[in-house]
Amino acid sequence: MTPLGKNERALVDAIDDPALVVEGSTVVLANPAARDLLGERIEFRDVRLVIRHPQALELVLAHREGAIDVSGMVDPGRSFHLSVRRLWDNAALVRLIDRSDSVSAEKMRVDFVANASHELRTPLSTVIGYAETLAEDDDIPAETRARFGQTIRDEARRMLRIIEDLMSLSRIQADRFVVPAETVDLADIIATAVANANHLRDGAGCELRADLAENLPVFRGDRGQLIQLFDNLIGNAIRYGCNKSGAVIDITARRDADWVAVTVQDHGPGIAREHLPRLTERFYRADAARSRESGGTGLGLAIVKHIVERHRGLLEIRSKLGGGTAVTVRLPTAG
Repeated sequence: MTPLGKNERALVDAIDDPALVVEGSTVVLANPAARDLLGERIEFRDVRLVIRHPQALELVLAHREGAIDVSGMVDPGRSFHLSVRRLWDNAALVRLIDRSDSVSAEKMRVDFVANASHELRTPLSTVIGYAETLAEDDDIPAETRARFGQTIRDEARRMLRIIEDLMSLSRIQADRFVVPAETVDLADIIATAVANANHLRDGAGCELRADLAENLPVFRGDRGQLIQLFDNLIGNAIRYGCNKSGAVIDITARRDADWVAVTVQDHGPGIAREHLPRLTERFYRADAARSRESGGTGLGLAIVKHIVERHRGLLEIRSKLGGGTAVTVRLPTAG
């Protein structure tokens, strides 16, 4: 085994990513990042006990130049780009570059495109089918023709809402590092959102009950985005919480030191616990059929989450089956 001196160790230790020197089948040197990742006592151990991945081991033990992407080598959810560089006869430098974030981001992108395509394909297929029937059949009764036309209109509007929400989400994410510069009045914003919800409330037959503290602050924010945030929360509460006659949606706002907390509470059927962590994912629906029937795009809470994040706030969703759902937004008013 070739002896390694202080210079060689210093060079390997200077590598930020986990790095090993493997001679034959033995790990003769490991930098601190490698020891943190693979174990503190990996030096002078058989590399087959350190790297437990068949394809990666084949490349390492061959001591030839090359690289491979591997997952599940350390933890099931982590992915690495493993590269091998020949040092001398029967020895190689093995470097592990963590690609978990980029792999996760790519998976999210692929899932997003697939979900968006599905959400748009469903109403588009309906529009094409009904339009072709109207174009090809001259003997359709007037009543049926009107019903087909209404379906085409409704599905086209649904696609438009999805596209508008996608564009809105894109704009919000583009501004996520831009500090809002407007001076906004939270009481006025909530009042505007309540007024915007009147058409939904009247159709659902429920009451909106606002209880706003008198000392709500004026602070820096994006007025348009904050109105959109509360439009989405109140709209969701009406769609899913006004399931019976006399239903009430409670909107409360309170100041707490340098924060203001706004809660939108419905008293509807609630949401099962297992759905709560995923409600802010794009196109995730706890009840897909009901969401589409009520006009939801599956993007409302994703938009809410990103607006809250841009304002450096906190979002909390509490719900239980049979006990309604409460969504609380906490926004900082200082700074």
